[in-house]
Amino acid sequence: MFGLDVDFIQRVKVTGIFFLQIYKILTGTLLTIFVPQSCDTFLIESNTTESRVCTLTQNYENSDQYHQKTMYWNFLTMIIFIGYYIVELRRENWAIQYLDIDNNKPDNSLKEIIVKVPQLDKIMDRLNLYYYYLLYATMFSYFINVVLMIKILYSDYHSSSTISCFISFVLLVMMKLYNSYVVAKESVKNDKMMSAYMSEFVSFNVLDVDYLEDNPQIKELIETNKKYTTEKDREELINEEEIQLRP
Repeated sequence: MFGLDVDFIQRVKVTGIFFLQIYKILTGTLLTIFVPQSCDTFLIESNTTESRVCTLTQNYENSDQYHQKTMYWNFLTMIIFIGYYIVELRRENWAIQYLDIDNNKPDNSLKEIIVKVPQLDKIMDRLNLYYYYLLYATMFSYFINVVLMIKILYSDYHSSSTISCFISFVLLVMMKLYNSYVVAKESVKNDKMMSAYMSEFVSFNVLDVDYLEDNPQIKELIETNKKYTTEKDREELINEEEIQLRP
């Protein structure tokens, strides 16, 4: 069995998550193309027109001036997102290369260590600031992107799928932006290097405080057992010390 390098595993994980996010960024920024819209289709057999869902090509080739301007802003927003992702991936790759994760140390311990290596400290601060400010630019651009689509939703409304798809696409992108905002803010504010891709599962290991307050008998039982366990451990420790002190 060949052992895989931890950095390699982390890079594979980040790359996989990145490609999964590409789809929602494309659909979430190019809203004028991917949101279902109404198109009048001429039916030869009945010599009438019928409202149907536009194809992606019809959405892209829509000659309406407002639609085209909104689509141009969609593409601009997508380009800004790509730049934001480049910085994010570069930041993540740097963290994988020069930093590591030790669950035995607190999250805020990095700054105390990295200040001893000024070169790495400066690079970390610079990457965090670039990421933070570019994220704000991306959030602003996407906000305009969503606002511009409102008129198209009204004028080219086809069915409930128009609204449901729009909301779904926007929520997926906003979830990504919110998570990135938390990472960027915490990293800059507390001199951290939080990962935008890697997260760990949380294990619940104690009873809820409110539950214990509502159930004083259980709380008392737990505290009694805790006290008993502590005293028992203390007695065992004393006995071990006495045995060691015996000639």
